[in-house]
Amino acid sequence: MITLLRSETRICLALPSLVGAFVALCFCSTSHAEDALSLRVVTYNIHHGVGVDGKLDLNRIAEVIRAAKADLVALQEVDSGTTRTGQVDQPTRLAELTGMAVVFGDNIPFQGGRYGNAVLTRLPIVRHTNHKLPSHYNGEQRGVLEVELQPRELSGPLVFLATHFDYRRGSEERRASAKQINAWADQRADVPMVLAGDLNAVPDSPTMRTLQEQWQPTAPVDLFTFPAQQPNRQIDYILLRPSDRWQIIEATVLEDDVASDHRGILAVVELVVR
Repeated sequence: MITLLRSETRICLALPSLVGAFVALCFCSTSHAEDALSLRVVTYNIHHGVGVDGKLDLNRIAEVIRAAKADLVALQEVDSGTTRTGQVDQPTRLAELTGMAVVFGDNIPFQGGRYGNAVLTRLPIVRHTNHKLPSHYNGEQRGVLEVELQPRELSGPLVFLATHFDYRRGSEERRASAKQINAWADQRADVPMVLAGDLNAVPDSPTMRTLQEQWQPTAPVDLFTFPAQQPNRQIDYILLRPSDRWQIIEATVLEDDVASDHRGILAVVELVVR
């Protein structure tokens, strides 16, 4: 659902309740801003389609995305043509199951295929580039997939960045990746951007403090995303820039706790049209 609208601002934040469920707190403003493009953005680490029950099922992943009615989706841990997932081209299959266009940013060869990040979108794609991120050890090469979009409501582009940072405890690679993304974004300071992914960093970490020098979180409270069935920390995020172009309407953790080892996040946002 992509709409151009003029409406009152309604901000909903998902908070953990005392019984471990997620509830929504809403804050409403009666201000009527400029025309805005409304977008539903999801980030989801899909664990190559294998759920916490050990079953490989891309249909479950697609159902989570469809239920969120997403316009833009950043996916992490995506296989294409690998032995462990039956040589299936997962990006193409998920595009078919969701009715969205797809871009795959492969970062490493794996089991006869490729492995990396992907973007699903309902917006027109202008171009895309997969950038390598700093690598501090002989292991998995990380990347950030840059997709430039051109919504018909905007006179200029919208840039969507999808990424997955290093997981190791105390890793300086995460902060180095954050600094590099900030430097890229700073070169196009006038372009609205969304950064989404599994950052493997908690909100008060050096990595997140570095990113927040330039990026606005979609929720000022922790949205617990990992582990899926009993989430106790947030390591998945949707971030925006520049802050004066965006309004945050809703930020919530998606309900499914089986399809992957992470919960997805949905952010409903409005981009001021200029």
